[in-house]
Amino acid sequence: MPAVIRRALFATTFLCSTALWDVRGDELTGTPPPLPMAVGTEITADLVNVIFLFDRLASDPPRATSANYLARVSDPSSPLYPGYLEYKQGKINRLELKERLPHVAMLGDSLTQHFYFSSLPSSFWRARTEWRRNWFLDTDPNPDGIFSVYERLNYFTPLVATEYNGAGALVAAPGSREDLRKRLVRARNFPGQVNRVLRGTRFPDLIMIWIGHNNLDWVHGLSSEERQHPQQRLRTIAAQVRVNYTESLQRLIQRAKVENHRVAIVIFGLANIDKYLEGRRKAEIVHAKNPRLYPHFNSGPRSFESMKPPYQKNMARLALMIDVELRAMVAGLQRELSNTHHVRIEYSDALTKVDFSRLELINAVDGWHPSIEAHKVLAQAAFSALRPSLVFLRITTRPGEKRRLLVDNYPGR
Repeated sequence: MPAVIRRALFATTFLCSTALWDVRGDELTGTPPPLPMAVGTEITADLVNVIFLFDRLASDPPRATSANYLARVSDPSSPLYPGYLEYKQGKINRLELKERLPHVAMLGDSLTQHFYFSSLPSSFWRARTEWRRNWFLDTDPNPDGIFSVYERLNYFTPLVATEYNGAGALVAAPGSREDLRKRLVRARNFPGQVNRVLRGTRFPDLIMIWIGHNNLDWVHGLSSEERQHPQQRLRTIAAQVRVNYTESLQRLIQRAKVENHRVAIVIFGLANIDKYLEGRRKAEIVHAKNPRLYPHFNSGPRSFESMKPPYQKNMARLALMIDVELRAMVAGLQRELSNTHHVRIEYSDALTKVDFSRLELINAVDGWHPSIEAHKVLAQAAFSALRPSLVFLRITTRPGEKRRLLVDNYPGR
């Protein structure tokens, strides 16, 4: 089926679904939709998945494995050499050997994925199929491309990296349903991403999480009067995010406790929304002078109402409130894990410190999502924050290399 036809069918299905149903629902409380709507959602999503089966085969999978891992683990000085000997002796097969490589997982939203808004068909096709080309899992060796966290880790050790993130993902209650739009683009909220991690036979050694930005749309569903006095609404959202985040995180921790290997979990604080809005205002000035630049600038406020000027201040305030809750959540979990020596959890503000007021970090199409330059900066910031976790996991350097954990460049890069 030609790509243009698939995209047109996909866009038509999406438009019909949004016209027929208000499918967003209460994502914070996880209130399930009425049964007829739920059945309709399942049927529509399954139909689209059948029609677009090709895109799963044609697009890069959201997983990468070091191409030269077999040669690297065959080095007697490699920490993974004992596994290689078992492989050569026929005690384990190649798949089982690969399972012994360090595994890294990324959970998050569109700020981790290479996503931006353009035309409706392109936007949802991109959300459904665009993997890898981001700050976590870019694999392109082009020196001018993104030097991703995966590529940086690959310098130290062969590994398997998997991304579970999705555009539009929320911190929602476990057991809550994804709405039809998320089903169409195969995006999962935080509980759904956790489910996928838990279903895997190989639990990750390192789990990175950057999610919560879509919970900042605080005006959704509020009356005009309620929007004038949002203080209680903001407190409620921040508190509920912490409850829902904790519940999903506890499921990962409980699994980590029964694993026979070390597990490190890194929780990243939200992006600095004040700085981001400053960058977006710069993009707005450029767009006003030349509408051909940032051509889909207005796509943000249409789908994320809190981005409108009257609500921006409280959106930034909510981000700070959620970060306070995330810090407190991690501190509490650290106390609970004080006697569990093979599981580590940490809060990091490394990505909060990224200065999105810099215009070059704002996507040149929608003036909303991170640009390729931003993905480069995010990769460096995220990797720098991993040092304590890498020490904990005993991931250091290649055999014979000078011991160091923070890398800006390596040969050929």
